[in-house]
Amino acid sequence: MKRKIAIIAGGDSSELGVSLKSAAGIYSFIDKEKYDCYIITLVGTTWQVEYSDSEKLPIDKNDFSFRLNGEKVLFDFAYITIHGTPGENGILQGYFDLIKMPYSCCGVLAAAMTFSKFTCNQYLKGFGIRVADSILLRQGQTVTDLEVIDKIGLPCFIKPNVGGSSFGVTKVKEPVQIQPAIAKAFSEGIEVLIETFTPGKEFTCGMYKTKSKTTVFPVTEIVPKNEFFDFGAKYNNESEEITPARISENLSVRIKTLTEAIYDILGCKGIIRVDYIISEGEIINLLEVNTTPGMTATSFIPQQVRAAGIDIRDVMTDIIEDSF
Repeated sequence: MKRKIAIIAGGDSSELGVSLKSAAGIYSFIDKEKYDCYIITLVGTTWQVEYSDSEKLPIDKNDFSFRLNGEKVLFDFAYITIHGTPGENGILQGYFDLIKMPYSCCGVLAAAMTFSKFTCNQYLKGFGIRVADSILLRQGQTVTDLEVIDKIGLPCFIKPNVGGSSFGVTKVKEPVQIQPAIAKAFSEGIEVLIETFTPGKEFTCGMYKTKSKTTVFPVTEIVPKNEFFDFGAKYNNESEEITPARISENLSVRIKTLTEAIYDILGCKGIIRVDYIISEGEIINLLEVNTTPGMTATSFIPQQVRAAGIDIRDVMTDIIEDSF
């Protein structure tokens, strides 16, 4: 009998639309001869199986099951592709741990830690990994323009501490932009990160591990046509993405080695993607760690898998079977 796979999308953030596209991507990537796949959407307290265009069936939260023609259907595995809360920050992982259902990504601690860019970067800084200087603001806290200029300098990036897809991000060049940028970032969440601008080129590297092997994908070089790698650059073809990157073999190996080290330090599981800025002198600076990276047809991971000459169906099978 085929294992039943729940591909879980939705969430309660601005990234809901991206999550639904990732779910469609993952659905297309999983081997249907081996697995029966269902897309499940979680939006607020409404959890349902997208059984057909016209039929949505409610999920029983007691055991993550649903009823079909009077029969209870239970899942064997959850592939989480929610970008944002509750799928990227450990909340959903804790639920699945409680009901003893295996899932695709890292556990509660690593998910919660990587979801907070400030927490993750400060933790990794302790292992000698280079990160930008930053200030964290929680709701109700303020900072003056002068403090930002003194501690962080201009230009700088002001963005939500949690979240992705570049929602709420501003590259600030003038003091007059600081407070409006903070307000914009707070509109996306309860914490704001103010980071030093690191000049250089942006790169990203994905990987996954199973009990029997480690697979690090080719590095991608990102050449945004915009001011920075914003939502348009990510999803509206407003950037050039080159895989494998046009870098020396030495730098490529260094990026891949660091990506694997970060995976192990954080105790990750499944596919992750780590974003970097390479500054003058080939200095590698960490931007952020993504533990549920985008899986749309145009996302980095499928690009890197293709460039590696690997069948993405095999990657999906590896990740699912590794839990059994």
